[in-house]
Amino acid sequence: MLKVVGIVGSPRKNGNTEYMVKKCLDYMANDDIEVELITLHDKNINFCIGCDGCKKTNECAIEDDMKMLTDKVKEADGVIMSSPVYFGDMTGLAKTFIDRLRPLRNVHAFKYKVCGAISTGGFRNGGQESTIASIHDFFLIQGGIVVGDDRPTAHYGATGVGITSEDDVADTTCQHLASRMTDVLKKINE
Repeated sequence: MLKVVGIVGSPRKNGNTEYMVKKCLDYMANDDIEVELITLHDKNINFCIGCDGCKKTNECAIEDDMKMLTDKVKEADGVIMSSPVYFGDMTGLAKTFIDRLRPLRNVHAFKYKVCGAISTGGFRNGGQESTIASIHDFFLIQGGIVVGDDRPTAHYGATGVGITSEDDVADTTCQHLASRMTDVLKKINE
């Protein structure tokens, strides 16, 4: 069975970003794919202190919830990373999470992971694509296989505006991203 984790990089519980990640995971969940939602707002995640210890040990020296989160990401076949737009980019919480995944770089943990991104904002074209581009940069640096939605909607991933439960385009982009990730996951694991 394949495993996909959806990471919510929003500090807001039950917000628009979490709604979209849940939708995307719901579209992916089936007999072949197990999904898990991971929210960061309720986790203890400290900043990377740049000690470089992870370069030697492939483990982070900081003791907080990142050990458990890193293990979940490492074990997954697919990763969806999400963030609302904060001043044209991802939240500090999402960035801190990404920074703390540095130990996975040396062990090539993302080598065959299928990766997708979701972003929400207050306005259509309000920074969602630049936020997704930042998330994609992380996946590419880690060696992940980045996919977009493959249809003429958001192109880069799933995007939403305002109250995403009322945004039909957001739902469509979730369907498309889920479909594309599922296709690539199955192709890689044939």
